[in-house]
Amino acid sequence: MDNHSQPAQDPLIDESEAEQRRSAAARLFDIRRVIGGLFVAYGIIVTLIGIFDSRAEIDKAEGVRINLWAGLSMLVFGLLMLLWQWLRPADPPAPNEQPPGADGTA
Repeated sequence: MDNHSQPAQDPLIDESEAEQRRSAAARLFDIRRVIGGLFVAYGIIVTLIGIFDSRAEIDKAEGVRINLWAGLSMLVFGLLMLLWQWLRPADPPAPNEQPPGADGTA
């Protein structure tokens, strides 16, 4: 038998690398990032449309630049979601946690 095929591994290093991966995955798939990013992107688009609205479009909305106000509100909401995600990042799941019902119990 050949014992030289795998190098010796330190379990503490493996645990810290696994913890870093769980932490990165928790931050990457945080719903606040997805929602915030989409609202910022759509907010920019709708705000730009609102800035360049024609007089006919403004008259159709009874004098309100609805695209501009809707776009700005979407932009603010998206930025608040991203700020919230930055100030309070998601905690990574514990390494031994299992979803409810995964062990066969109800």
